Amino acid sequence: MPFATCPPTDEALGRELGGHVLPSALNAWTAGVEGWAAYSAKALRRGAGPWSMAQDMLRWFDAMTDRRPPTWSSPNDIVFEAPLARLRDFTNGSTADVVPTLVLPPQAGHSSCIVDYSEAQSQLKVVRAAGLERCLSLDWIGATQETKDATVEDYVELIARSVEHAGGRVNLVGDCQGGWLATIYAALHPERVNTLTIAGAPIDFRAGDAVINAYVQALSKGPDMGFYEHVIALGDGVLRGEFMLNGFIVIRPESEVAKQLQLLAHLDDPDHVARYRAFEDWFKHTQDIPGTFYLWIVEQLFRDNRLVEGTLEVGGEHVDLGRIDCPLFLLGGADDHITPPAQVFAVAEHASTPERDVVRRVTSGGHLGLFMGSEALRDHWPEILTGVADRSKPAPPPTAGAVRRATPERKRPIPAP
Repeated sequence: MPFATCPPTDEALGRELGGHVLPSALNAWTAGVEGWAAYSAKALRRGAGPWSMAQDMLRWFDAMTDRRPPTWSSPNDIVFEAPLARLRDFTNGSTADVVPTLVLPPQAGHSSCIVDYSEAQSQLKVVRAAGLERCLSLDWIGATQETKDATVEDYVELIARSVEHAGGRVNLVGDCQGGWLATIYAALHPERVNTLTIAGAPIDFRAGDAVINAYVQALSKGPDMGFYEHVIALGDGVLRGEFMLNGFIVIRPESEVAKQLQLLAHLDDPDHVARYRAFEDWFKHTQDIPGTFYLWIVEQLFRDNRLVEGTLEVGGEHVDLGRIDCPLFLLGGADDHITPPAQVFAVAEHASTPERDVVRRVTSGGHLGLFMGSEALRDHWPEILTGVADRSKPAPPPTAGAVRRATPERKRPIPAP
C-alpha cells in the first residue's frame, strides 16, 4: 500500500532499491521486445500493410484509454452509507441459520468490487455457495476533502457498526488491507468474531522478501516521514489513487508492458479484448485514500511493524494479537510480490488460536489472483469457506438419550453440610 511515484534521487537510496528496480526494468524491456515481436509476426502473416497497422494502433489506443466505472456483479442492497464506506448486503432474502459473514475488501486505490468482480469470478458468490448465505461486504468510498483526516479509529468504528447491524457476531473475511484491519478489530473485540479469514494481508510487515518493505525502509529513514508527507501534500491531504496505481505498476513494469502488448497482438479476439477492458476498468479507475489514515499505516505498520511487535494502540487501547483465539483461515500467493505468504501466516504465531484450528493455504498465483483469480476461487476459497461454514452453524440440540442421562443428575439431593 505505501507506494509512491517519485523516483529515488539520493545515490545511496538508489543503490538500496537497485536490487528491485534494475531487474524489473530489464524485464520490462524484454517484455516490450517480445510483445512487439509477437504483434509484428501476426501482422506479417495476415499481410498487413502500413494503413492496416495504423488502424491497429488507433484501436489499440482506444482500448487502452476508454475506461468505464467498474460495477458489482451480484444482486445486493445498500444497508447504510457512511462518509467512508457503504455496507452492502448480499443475503438476498436468505433466512439461513448461520453466523453472518462480513467481507472487508482491499483498499488500495481501487474499487471494492474486486470481491465480486464478475459472474464467473466472485469471492462473494463462493461465500454464499459454501452455505454462508447471510453475507455482507463493505464498499470503501474514495477520500474527499471532508474525509481526508479520517483515522484508523474511524475505520474500526465503521466495522463495529457493520458487525452490530449483522447481529453482533460475525465471520470476518479480510483481503489485503481489509485483512490487517479485520485482524486489528478481532484483537480489540474477540468476542464479536466467530472466525477470522485473511488473504494477502500483511500482518508481519517484515517477513518474506517483500518489495514494499524495501521501499518503506529506504524512504522513511528513522523518524523521517518527509517523503510520504510530501506525497500527501501533493494530493491536498489525500493519497491520490493514481499515485497508488503508478506505484503498483512501478513494482513490476514488465507486467504492464506485457499486458498492453498482448492486447495489441489480440485486437481481433473479442474475448481477449473484453477480459482486458473488464480488468482495466477496475485497475485504472482509482479512488483516493485519506492522508491521515495513510500516514498512520506507513508509520505504525509498514515502518515500525507495531502490530506484531505488540506496541500498537488504537483509540487508546492496546492491540494484543494474543486475544484472538477464534479459528484462523489464512491464504497466501506463492508469487505474491506485494504480500508474501509469510506475512499472512504470521498472525497464527501471535494469536492464541490452537494449531488444530489454523488453516493455511497457498495459491500458485500473485496478489490480485488471491481475490479474483480462477485458481483461488476454484481450488482454495471453497475449502476455506466450507471450513468457516462448518464452524458457523448453531449447536445441535442434545439427543433424547443425553437428556435422560442428565435428568437424574439434576434430581440428586444436595448433600447435607
